[in-house]
Amino acid sequence: MREITANKSLVAFCGLYCGACGAYLRERCPGCAGNEKASWCRIRACCKEKGILSCADCTEFPDAMDCTKFNNFMSKIFGLLFRSDRGACIRQIKREGIEGHAKMMAGKKAQTIKR
Repeated sequence: MREITANKSLVAFCGLYCGACGAYLRERCPGCAGNEKASWCRIRACCKEKGILSCADCTEFPDAMDCTKFNNFMSKIFGLLFRSDRGACIRQIKREGIEGHAKMMAGKKAQTIKR
């Protein structure tokens, strides 16, 4: 099993931290950026198309919550079920940078900032 370490390449495009995800730690997933099977994810596709590392870098929507790819019905259900606040993750990336976010999430051993 992998260890939780701070690695900016393990920050998902939506702000989640793959480095603390059970699937990643059990070596069942390479993380968002390396997961070519995640072609279904509209956020991932949008960020890759724009050439940005996360929604925090988007100039079209300064607040990710205004983007319907980021803030939609399914993301609201996901957030409710997992008490996940991806918007807070994006705000943290904007404040601390992607490396700072990775360090903070690895330090907390958390995949997301909880609601």
